[in-house]
Amino acid sequence: MTRPRVAVLDDYEGLALASADWSVLEGHCEVDVIARKLAVPDEAARVLAPYAVLCHLRERTAMPAQLIEQLPQLQFMTVTGRAHRTLDLAAATRCGVLVSHVSHDQEGSQATPELAWGLILAAARRIVSADASIRRGAWDTTPGILLEGKTLGLLGLGRIGQSMARIGQAFGMRVIAWSQNLTPDQAAAHGAEWVPREALFRQSDVLSIHLVLSDRSRRTVDTQELSWMKPEAILVNTSRGPIVNEAALVEALAQRRIGAAGLDVFEQEPLPGAHPLRGLDNVVLTPHVGYVTRDSLAKFYRATVTGLQAYFQGAPIKLLNPEALAWPGRSATSASAG
Repeated sequence: MTRPRVAVLDDYEGLALASADWSVLEGHCEVDVIARKLAVPDEAARVLAPYAVLCHLRERTAMPAQLIEQLPQLQFMTVTGRAHRTLDLAAATRCGVLVSHVSHDQEGSQATPELAWGLILAAARRIVSADASIRRGAWDTTPGILLEGKTLGLLGLGRIGQSMARIGQAFGMRVIAWSQNLTPDQAAAHGAEWVPREALFRQSDVLSIHLVLSDRSRRTVDTQELSWMKPEAILVNTSRGPIVNEAALVEALAQRRIGAAGLDVFEQEPLPGAHPLRGLDNVVLTPHVGYVTRDSLAKFYRATVTGLQAYFQGAPIKLLNPEALAWPGRSATSASAG
């Protein structure tokens, strides 16, 4: 019997095979690693057509219905997170494709808070421009700002926001927070002061975004909110690009109506080559790497292998759509093929 083919998607860092023991799958499947980003849907449909299993890393490859419907061999997908917001789960279910969230426990992970603070420090102390100055033979002495005694505003005080609050306190910053359902008592329990929404923007010297993207949070930071911010304030977004009106942010940065920004996420990813953010000298940009550390990726890939093992043994785990098991075209033995 022909062994099913498995595609490990978006391994930009080239770490997938070295990060986990894929040998446990020998005899069950053939594994291919795809290191480049595939254009969705046309290129992805063409390249992924032969595969029965797709392994996702976070949300790097979108899976809209238009793509899923062009993959007749597809039986199973793994996603490294409990949510994959660019995956049409209803379409997967309709096509009989099982989806497993092969999440690992990241409750203690500091990867995203650490990156957020890297962006804050880079913007506050102008580290990127200072480095570039020295490399071109100059000695740029443009002063940055001191964080001690300043106000850190947190738009969202969930797990990551709470970590941000603790680190802000270590820097000697006043920490304030707001989100739609946050209460003063909840904020105080994590060392933050609850303030009204407008006050968060007006008082923050550094405003860091830690909301989950939803219809409610989309464009939470828009022209009005940016107009409330201090002219020297720093905006940091390691959450999701569409939470901020990107065009309004570009305008505010270009006109120096806010001091700087540190951005790891964007409305369109990868960021287009001619995007105006690339031309601004008061923004620090990273390519959506908040979770991308060797440690985190190794955990993701090990969890993926565990999910694949369970599938090929006929007992898939952590299914997001168990109802797909009842799809009329699904063979009872498909999971254990090979």
